[in-house]
Amino acid sequence: MENYMYLCATIMTHPRNIKIADFAYELPEERIAKYPLAERDMSKLLVYDHGAITHHTFRHLPSLLPEGSLVVMNNTRVIQARLHFRKAAVAGEAQAPGALIEVFCLEPESPRDYVLMFQQRRSCRWHCLVGNSKKWKGGSLVRTIEVAGRSLVLTACREERHGGESVVAFSWDADDVTWGEVLEACGELPIPPYLNRATEESDKRTYQTVYSKVEGSVAAPTAGLHFTPRVLADMDARGIERAELTLHVGAGTFKPVKSEDIGGHEMHAEWIYVPRSVVGALLRHGGECTAVGTTSVRTLESLYYIGCRIIAHPTATEDDLRIEQWEPYGGIGGDVPPAAAAAPEPTAVEALRAIDAWMERNGLTALHTATRIIIAPGYRYHIVRRMVTNFHQPQSTLLLLVSAFLGADRWRQVYAYALGHDFRFLSYGDSSLLMP
Repeated sequence: MENYMYLCATIMTHPRNIKIADFAYELPEERIAKYPLAERDMSKLLVYDHGAITHHTFRHLPSLLPEGSLVVMNNTRVIQARLHFRKAAVAGEAQAPGALIEVFCLEPESPRDYVLMFQQRRSCRWHCLVGNSKKWKGGSLVRTIEVAGRSLVLTACREERHGGESVVAFSWDADDVTWGEVLEACGELPIPPYLNRATEESDKRTYQTVYSKVEGSVAAPTAGLHFTPRVLADMDARGIERAELTLHVGAGTFKPVKSEDIGGHEMHAEWIYVPRSVVGALLRHGGECTAVGTTSVRTLESLYYIGCRIIAHPTATEDDLRIEQWEPYGGIGGDVPPAAAAAPEPTAVEALRAIDAWMERNGLTALHTATRIIIAPGYRYHIVRRMVTNFHQPQSTLLLLVSAFLGADRWRQVYAYALGHDFRFLSYGDSSLLMP
């Protein structure tokens, strides 16, 4: 009853009006894990089970999950998305080095498909953030790189600007070298800024999940960093089914909420790729699962609204299925709370069946679209029943997502326990299993 009253009160005020200041807590600098543990699965695991909190070691996660249940994971792989260029020295100042410009690749512009992008030869275009942007007023940036023992010239040219982002065209003078090989040769892995340190060689291994496969993210799905082959084997032994989808994490994951109300915060679009086999697995499990990480959560919950779109518009294309930020709160614009809707909402199973039938009609083996969904208190979860997630920054959209999952103000109980029991926070920190 308490949960219901809290949900109704939140819906009446609309999630747009939530004050981000209500999601603040004190996070001492020393509680932010700067490096991972030597053994991934020896991290602490807080378990919230219908109000009761205990703590364990992550390697015991399989024994804490229902036998025969479904776990969904994000198999995205972090790319070496940061590129550094040095501007040519100013005339007459030959001894002084030119300004250092950082170009941070966010999302493909052409080709837009991630797989095609990393196979691209000679040239490509990306949406980028540019560091020290004022020093790059025009012209091209050039650097010499080495790929497989060969020297190549990589050139960057800024073509367009959109707010804080730019479209940058890259070219390199080799017909047989792919863009993936270029990034591997000269890019830097973009570890989170709150670690307050430079990327190290070890991060190339530790800032990837052991099941990462599909290149495209600029940040790791960090809840998955705790998994090891032995944890996965123990899950298999308990008959726990595993399914993998892909959400390429954008730089928006680091974007702080600067507005007083969350209605003023804009979510970045993130590309999702969901094989039809994942939809089938969800259907076999009654439309319910355990989600590993907030990226899997956003993808799975977006699936529900994609199914609702298809039910309303059976001839929709993939471009028609992009989920907008406020869509869960009453239509695409999100102006009407779901409680005010006259027609009953489809069930999760109905939404998933609609997706499966749509994929069958269109001869698709996977769904490829984008989502900008924001999950905040007032949101009703449709597919995710259990969540594995790390401990998130104060006043972040990820903390809003956790709060919506636990209901009321229970996130404070969880975070107070973690702080009081020496849990490590953020990307390289400890984990939790939430079962409200």
